[in-house]
Amino acid sequence: MPTANVAADHYELYYWPGIPGRGEFVRLVCEDAGAPYLDVARRPASEGGGEAAVVRALESLPGLPAFAPPILRVGALVIAQTANICGFLGDRHDLSPGTEGGRAQAMQLQLTISDLVAEVHDTHHPISTAQYYEEQRDAAKLRAAAFRDQRMPKFLGYFDRALQSSGGPWLLGDACCHADLSLLQALLGLEYAFPRAFARQARRVPELLRLRDRVAERPRIAAYLASPRRQAFNEHGIFRRYPELDAA
Repeated sequence: MPTANVAADHYELYYWPGIPGRGEFVRLVCEDAGAPYLDVARRPASEGGGEAAVVRALESLPGLPAFAPPILRVGALVIAQTANICGFLGDRHDLSPGTEGGRAQAMQLQLTISDLVAEVHDTHHPISTAQYYEEQRDAAKLRAAAFRDQRMPKFLGYFDRALQSSGGPWLLGDACCHADLSLLQALLGLEYAFPRAFARQARRVPELLRLRDRVAERPRIAAYLASPRRQAFNEHGIFRRYPELDAA
């Protein structure tokens, strides 16, 4: 694909259509920043969208190849990996701390969110992404039980400690950063996929829930969440609701 016709302040996001997935973390940063972006694969196939657009991006966009979407293109620059893209956008749009140490801490939080997301995915696909959930249901039940009982409280406890250590009201102090936006999506996803387990654990981290609500109430985020651009969680993405995986 040519790069000359892509303006330096216009973003193209490539992610699989039909699911919020990891692309949603990138969308939230763009939305909060008020940064214009084109969600390429959500366009009709006749206009160059659809899954084929993501495949083309993986195969033919210039520069360092991406391993998987999301992929962000701005001008001649093409970058991938969710945390990397969120940090890049945060630095450009005043959603990163102003110091080198602060930016490193924001990326530390962002990468921990990526770890959480990966573990959530593995609750329903613990053996192979090449197999359907129904083919690994028994293993998924065991993996989900360990996640509910051990890993979810550990992750929530960590983010709660991070918030407490900063003095709030945001993860890194007095300014919202890209990690706060990503944590909103992670918490909403946990609540969708594991409503019973999340309700039990959430009672232990009330300040974290208040942080979630503060992010959701930011004007541009609130408008986005209420708009048709916001894709609902579903059983084809990362956060999936299977009642047997949320058993007591």
